[in-house]
Amino acid sequence: MILRDPPNHLKLFFVMQGSIVPRIAPLIALVAAFALIVVLLDRFLVPLPHISLAATGVFGIALSLFLGFRNNAAYERWWEARRLWGQLVADMRSIGRESDLFLEDDALRRRFLRCAILFTHLHRCNLRGTEDPEALETWSGTDHELTSLATPCAALNIANQVLCTAASINRLDGFGQKALSERLAAISLAQAGCERIRSTPLPFVYSLLVLRTTWIYCLAVPFALIDGTGFLAPVFAAVIAYVFFGLAAVTEELEHPFADGAHGLPLSAMTRTIEIALAERIGQPVPEPLKPINGVLN
Repeated sequence: MILRDPPNHLKLFFVMQGSIVPRIAPLIALVAAFALIVVLLDRFLVPLPHISLAATGVFGIALSLFLGFRNNAAYERWWEARRLWGQLVADMRSIGRESDLFLEDDALRRRFLRCAILFTHLHRCNLRGTEDPEALETWSGTDHELTSLATPCAALNIANQVLCTAASINRLDGFGQKALSERLAAISLAQAGCERIRSTPLPFVYSLLVLRTTWIYCLAVPFALIDGTGFLAPVFAAVIAYVFFGLAAVTEELEHPFADGAHGLPLSAMTRTIEIALAERIGQPVPEPLKPINGVLN
């Protein structure tokens, strides 16, 4: 996620960090080159068919509707993922306070909270398809069973076993069992929501329709610009290509909210927030919050 002070309008016009221009620049250049070829052929070699601007305008409106629908769907996925992780941070802070209140055995309480922190790291790595053995080693302590955890569900299972053990030795009363088990259920629900977003992208048919329609429109619009713009047709064609290909590229970025990139959610920073909330309760040094690197917070 990009975090930076907003530049003035002139600097904003030339900012490339977080922009989709580098990604779509070859497509823009291709459309502009095609438009230039169309103009040169029409003026100096052979007259080409001229399309009405009104016809391309109607086509453009239809394409805008397709792109707008897909963009809204992608942003809804991104925003839901942000809400789920925000709820996860809140649940982890609450589970720290509730464990202080209900878990009377200090060793079990610390193991329970270690499982919570390890869950967030495993959940983050699972969503991004990465590994973080250093974090697992740091927060598992000397507990070899925690060191060998491989999935976020395994961390929640051990946390549940801790509650069962505490209840069996009368170190966790019935109300505490209910409160903490409900908190684990809420965490599991947020996990399932994130996994659903990751495993079910937008239907491919939308991407295919938008891609084909965008190319057809961008290749047809130079024939409508010949009369009105002349040799400026490549410039206008490039602007149109920037708008439509840019919207399509932004949609693809937002469609994957857990990607480790400039437009993905800062999962590492949110995981660090959870570490800060729980570290002191298990006797670990409280880490510093993660800061943006070159304006990007991961």
